[in-house]
Amino acid sequence: MGYIQVQSLIGLFSHMFFIGLSYWAVQSLNTEYLFKKNAPQQLRVFYVLLAIAIGYTVSSFFLEFMSYSRNLFIF
Repeated sequence: MGYIQVQSLIGLFSHMFFIGLSYWAVQSLNTEYLFKKNAPQQLRVFYVLLAIAIGYTVSSFFLEFMSYSRNLFIF
């Protein structure tokens, strides 16, 4: 496998891992009072979208951090 394929796989797995981790963490929030009482599907969609936003941001941070630290030692 080439360098590009490995980087793509690392990025994909990183995004999926952090989205899953943030979904797990978001479920512990007490947000039922923000939504209607008979709207559990909307609450689930909110959790998924919030987890995607947080997970993608955290994953991008770690991937950029790895890239910058790898570039330090190229000189």
